Order: sequence, then C-alpha cells, then structure tokens
Amino acid sequence: MDSAPVLYLIRINGHFGATMLSAFPALTSQRNGADTLLTGLLDRSALYGVLAEIDALGLDLLEVSHLTPEPESAPNDRRSQ
Repeated sequence: MDSAPVLYLIRINGHFGATMLSAFPALTSQRNGADTLLTGLLDRSALYGVLAEIDALGLDLLEVSHLTPEPESAPNDRRSQ
C-alpha cells in the first residue's frame, strides 16, 4: 500500500472563518464562489482523517480530487517563448 503524500483538493460548500479552518491545519484554504477549497499534501491516513473531520463537523463535502502537479519547463525550453 502506497502511503506517499499526494496533492489533494477538497471542495466544501460554504465559507469558513478562522475557527472552522483551524480544524484543518495541514491544508491551505481558498474561497471559490460559494465554496471553500482546501488543498494540501496528504497521505492516505491523513486524507481519511480530514474526511472524518469534515463528517464530524457536519460540513457538506462536494468534491475530493487528486491533483497532478504540472511539470516544470526546463530552463532552456523555448517552446513557450
């Protein structure tokens, strides 16, 4: 079982203040329309912990996505110029 950290995006319905966001210290938050986006590197057990916290708080989970980081261009890569 691979437990290496993976970048996740978690979308929750609503906006949250600092007190609510303190329940998710390993994640960064961002407002997106009527939703809050939480992102961060999580291994499998940390992801399940975050999902359990969302459930315990009675929050409306909308989406969980595994994000693939975009590859960085090589310094001499001129295709984007």
